[in-house]
Parts: sequence; structure tokens; C-alpha cells
Amino acid sequence: MSAPTRPVRLRWTAPAARWGEATPVGNGEIGGMVFGDSRGRIGLNDSSLWSGTPDGPARALDAVVAGGAGPERLAEVRDAVARHDDDAAERLLRTFEGPWSQEFLPLGDLDLDVGPADVTGYERVLDLSSAVVDESFLLGGVPVRRATWVSAADGALVVELGADAPVSGVLRLRSPLRAVGSDARVADGGRALVSLLVETPVDGSPKHEPEAVAHVWRDSADEAATGFDPAAAVAVALRTDGAVAPSSDDVVVTGARRILLAVATETNARRWWRHEPTATRTDLAERAAARAEAVATSDPGALRARHEADAQALLGRSGLEIGAVDDRPVDVGPLLADGDDRALARVLYAYGRYLLVSSSRPGSPPANLQGIWNASMRPPWSSNYTININTQMNYWLAERTGLGELHEPLLDLIERVAHTGSTVASALYGTRGWVAHHNTDPWGWALPVGAGHGATSWAFWPMGGLWLADHLWQRWEYGRDRDELAGRVLPLLLGASAFALDWLVTDADGALGTSPSTSPESSFLRADGSTGAVSTSSAMDLTLIRATFERTLAAAEVAGTTGEPLLDEIRAALPRLAPLRVAADGTLAEWGDDAVPTDPQHRHLSPLIGLHPLDVIDVGRTPGLAEAARRTLDVRGPGAMGWSWSWKIAMRARLGDGETARDLLREAARAFPGDPDLDAPVDGSEWGGLLPNLFSTHPPFQIDGNYGLAAAVAEMLVGSGEGTPDSPVRLLPALPAAWPEGRITGVRTRGGVAVDLDWSGGRPATLRLHDAVGAGPREVTVSFGGRTHTLPADGAPVRAADLFGATP
Repeated sequence: MSAPTRPVRLRWTAPAARWGEATPVGNGEIGGMVFGDSRGRIGLNDSSLWSGTPDGPARALDAVVAGGAGPERLAEVRDAVARHDDDAAERLLRTFEGPWSQEFLPLGDLDLDVGPADVTGYERVLDLSSAVVDESFLLGGVPVRRATWVSAADGALVVELGADAPVSGVLRLRSPLRAVGSDARVADGGRALVSLLVETPVDGSPKHEPEAVAHVWRDSADEAATGFDPAAAVAVALRTDGAVAPSSDDVVVTGARRILLAVATETNARRWWRHEPTATRTDLAERAAARAEAVATSDPGALRARHEADAQALLGRSGLEIGAVDDRPVDVGPLLADGDDRALARVLYAYGRYLLVSSSRPGSPPANLQGIWNASMRPPWSSNYTININTQMNYWLAERTGLGELHEPLLDLIERVAHTGSTVASALYGTRGWVAHHNTDPWGWALPVGAGHGATSWAFWPMGGLWLADHLWQRWEYGRDRDELAGRVLPLLLGASAFALDWLVTDADGALGTSPSTSPESSFLRADGSTGAVSTSSAMDLTLIRATFERTLAAAEVAGTTGEPLLDEIRAALPRLAPLRVAADGTLAEWGDDAVPTDPQHRHLSPLIGLHPLDVIDVGRTPGLAEAARRTLDVRGPGAMGWSWSWKIAMRARLGDGETARDLLREAARAFPGDPDLDAPVDGSEWGGLLPNLFSTHPPFQIDGNYGLAAAVAEMLVGSGEGTPDSPVRLLPALPAAWPEGRITGVRTRGGVAVDLDWSGGRPATLRLHDAVGAGPREVTVSFGGRTHTLPADGAPVRAADLFGATP
């Protein structure tokens, strides 16, 4: 193996004055935002704390069907589309809309307040290789050290404080959720426990719906007896060498040189997610307290060592260095001010991976629009799963950067959506298989959202399940687990394909297409000058259906499934699918006709999904479509918001355009100059950037930009081919001239190969190929500058300069 890249450590020299300056920590279950002031504030989250209940999607579907939506009304919609009666089509489609998916909610704030003495000489360092925040400061002249981490190994958030002279403070725990119980007690030996029992709303609405009821609580809901108790417990155990005393719901600490805190949570929502029986509120509280106390009575050094070993096992698999780097912490403020894109690319690659390790672990719901971090009871877009790009982008780096097991929560969510989505597909559309639309949540929401007044440009889009199915295929392509393919991936792909087969209609030319069809969040100009969104056979529809069909056939072949009748239907449908078209202006046609986009520079790149991430459009295999994609990107232009930048960078990388990719990265990685607490227009007319804690914002903050930037940088440096002669692994496919030297380790390709690559003078220098999945000896084809070579994936170093030449 190659020597590991140097660890990336981020440094801030002042406590956080606002949420967007705090430092995120997490273990997929518990999230924390470390502020670093004398108050010792940590914003707390639990990834399972959502509004809603397990039966919410089914009750919403019943209401929509009772309102008249169903297969007969779908036939009316299709008739209206055929008659070009756009207003009628959109009016009818709104009757298919349910209310809203649910909201990800904050747990509260934890304080270990050692004020009011002034804090001076402050430093906060986040180590992106060990996932620990270390702080040091003077408190009234007394040196204080504080370390914070969230351990997956021990299932708790840990704070260790040490001072060179005795300090005093107050431990507080507060929550914006409805409290149904609280306790603060002390015990001998400097031990204490503060606990809260809360409940989440049984229904919630997004803040962009100001007329809707914000939250419905269990005791006021019409359907109060849902059979599910939305309760959660949080416990904070404290151990100190000082004295402790209770004070109402708080604990007072005096004369302490050492303080250890452990935070644990238990929720019925997580138990439901894990297919475990729900618990009584007493049981939840006791479980949380027992875990917190067990951690708080452990040796701090052993706790930290277990946590670091767990984190480093994931974070150490891949790294990036561009140009000269050293072991010193990177000062975040100057980094954003200087705008050195080499340093920014290195930091954003490590930071994106760190954020995924912190927010997505097996056994908990997947990373949402804000990962695992949220302070608002009505977060932007409900901080939900928006599955027309954002949720998918969260996981583009998972397989590519050696974090495949962190993909599992998303696959768990897909299974839940497929379960509820099969009922939606049958009841609303009369189809087989399963369907999903614009949004979902941990309860498996599969209906269109919009409450009957959502714009069809985004509310009605029944291809969400097919795009999620791409992640099923990714899991196979990178992991090569045949048992998982046969037992999990293939059944879900078959269900997605069954829906697509029944959704297809025959057009006037005898080709198979889709009606009604939208292109997410985009609209076009009608002949009368008005705006429309419903058409036929959008490029996104056709690309997703083709990719899903082809992957289902491929998965069935690998799994040895030959007797499934649906496979014959897919084989018959594939050659009849309408092809993608190039419009008169040279762009890729977004809809089934040459409709003129209302916004030619729209932030969504839906028609280009075949270029990235689906790999249907390729500069080698489909040069005409690749050129149309390039022209489309030229027209769309730069800018917008974090996730849109990330998508554009990845697409430019696929096209081999390293200079434009770098320009876009420089835009995306600039310091955000505005107020992050004021939401910008959704159209992208006000550009985003990075907050002081490096979160990507529009605003609002959306973490998909962070995940997407890490994945896009990987695309610039190592292509994701299968390593075959027909699909070689492309080395440095989009390397900017300003990055002549560097190295990347552990980046994965389809086929389960890990690549370590050093480059110099803008060309490959040293290359190592590793079998990352235990597939055994094999050969891998790599390419650079038009040359290809087939090499063994045995981990041995290869002088790439000998293969591809040391100079241009």
C-alpha cells in the first residue's frame, strides 16, 4: 500500500458566534455542533428525530384516493396532454398530491457553562482523520483544554475537559421539543445525571407553507391513537474530581480540574427504523441513562482510543494532496480568504468524507438535507430527503472514496420507500412495482407532495424511485457482493423496472415514452407565451428508464435469474424506447419536443443525468450526445448553489474539461458574503458559497454541496470506469494546469478496484491498483492521454511515467 496522505486538521481561532461557525461532530446517530465558548454549548441532534408516525404515508394515500386520484384520472391527464390542454393536465395532476413529507427536528442544546470569566487565547482544531475536536483557551487566565467527539464504538457523545486550576460551572440540557419528563440527580464520587424525556410532533409542515399548521402533537391530533409513541430520551452523565450539586433541572460543578460528560439517546423512532419493538418511556429513559453512565465511568483515554480507531478505519482509506502540504493545521478563515483552490480541494475532499462518516452509519436513517445537524424546528425544506438530486448527491462519494458501508442507510431507506411505494403505484396509477416522487422521509413517504397546490414542475415527478435505484446498482458495481445483488439489489430493481414498464406509453411514431412527463423543477414556454411544466418523454425520464432496464437485465444475468417473466418484457421494451434528441441549438433536448426553457440557466441539470451520474452519455461511446451535453452546460453557465456547482464540476470532469471544473470549484469554495440566516431565492439568482465552518450554503445550508464537492474532485482525478478495455479507468481525466503535482489514494472504481495515483508535471507518475473487494487476481485497463495499458490489480507500484511518458 502507498504511504498515507497527511492528515487534514482544520483550525479556528475564535469561539463560534452563530450556528454556521460551529464545528460538526457525529456518529450517524448523535450529531453535535461545537461552539467552543465558555458556555460550552453543543447543539444536539439525533438522526431519528423526525415529525410523523409510521402510518402517516398510508393515511395520506387513503385521503388522496378518496379525493378522486387513481388510474382513471391518470387516463384523463394523459388525454389532456395529448390534446395539449396543459392547464387541464396540471389541474388534474394536483389532485394526486398528498400533503408533505415530515421534518428532521433538533434535539436541543447541551451546556457545560464555566463562565463568566473571559475566554482568551482560543483555538479549536478539528482533526479530519480522527474525528475529534480539540480546544484550548485561557479562562480568566487558567489554561483549559476541552475535547469533544461522538463515538460510534461506545454510542455516545463525549466531552473531556481539563483545567490547570479548579473551575466551576453549570451543566444544562434544554430541548425545543415537548418535554414530558426531566431529572437532575447527583451521586457520590463526583457523579451526576441530567436527563430529558421528550416527544416529537405526529405531523409537521415545511416553513415555506406559512398557512399550514406548523406541528401537530399527539394529544391534539384527530388520530391520536396511532399506536406509536413518538418519545425520545436523552441522558447526560457527568464525572468530575470536583463537587456536584443539583439545582432545579441543572447540575452545579465546583472546584473541578477534570470533567467528563457522556451523552446518550434512545428513541422509539430509531427502534422502529431498526425493526425493533417500541419501548415504554420509562424504558427509553433507563436505557439512555445506563449507556451514558457506563461511558462516563470509563477511562477517557480508552474512550478516545476506541473512537479514533473506529473513525480512522474509515477516514484513512482515502486521501488527497495537491502541491506542497505539511502537517500544520489549516486556518479556515485565511483559507477562505486566500482562495487557494489546491488547498481547498484537499480540504473539501477530506471534509466531505468526514461529514459522511459523521452522519451516515448502518442502523440509523441516512444523511438528510443537513446531514445530521439542524437547529430549527422548521428547517429549510424540512431538512428531508429530496430525491430529485439532493439525497442522491449525498452518497456520490460513498463508494467512490472507500466508504461503501456508509451507503447502507440509504439502501435501507430505499427498501422502505419501495414498500410504501408499491401501494402508491397500484392505487394511484394502476401499475406494478414501486414508485417515489420528489420527497421522502424515514417513514417511507412515496406520494407526490404539494397539498393540492404544489407546482407540477416539482411536485409531480414519478421517477424518484428510478433514480434511487442507481444507488442499488452502485452498491453492486463497487462492492461486487453477489449475495447482496441477488437478495437485495435485484428484487428492488425488478420492482422499479415493473413500474417503468407500466408507466410507458406508445407515441405516434410507435416508440415508447412517458406521459405525463416533467423535468424536475424546470418549466418551458407554451405557444401562447405562458409557462408550462407537463409534457411527454423528458430526457430525464428516458435516461432513467433505459438505465434501470439495462441494469436490471445485467443484475439478473449475474445473479443467474433466468425464469423471471419481467425480463422478457424489459428486453422487448428496450429497443422501442424513444432516443435522446439533440435540439436545434445543439443542446440536449429536455422535453419530448423542442420546448423553449423558461430559464435556460436553470440550476437543475436534469436532462444531463446520463452524463453524470448514470454514465449513459460518454465522450467515447456516445460522442454526439456528449457534445450536446457540453453545449447544454455552456448554456447553463456557472454559479448558483453548492449542489448545482458540484453537479456541474462532476459533469465537466466526465467531459475532460479540467479548466472549467476548476473555475466552478473556485466559485463554489468562496466564502459566502451574505447573511446565512436569510434564505436566498430558490432560482439561484443569488449565489452561495461556504460558511465559516465550511458548510455549503445557498443559503440555506444544504450539506449535499459538501458531499458533492468531494465526489466531484474525485471525478476530476480518477475516472470511475470498470477497468475493462471498453470502460478503462481514466487517470487525471480533468486535471487543471494549476494542479501539476499531487497524489490521491484509495479512490475506488466500478469493479471494486482502489487506485493510488501520484502525478507530476500534469502526468501520472506512480500508480498502484488494489483489489478492494476480495475478488482475487485480475487485470485492470487504465488510460491517459489516449493511451491504454492493462495492469494487474496486485498493489505493486507501477512507474506510470514509463507507460504514458514523463513529458507531454
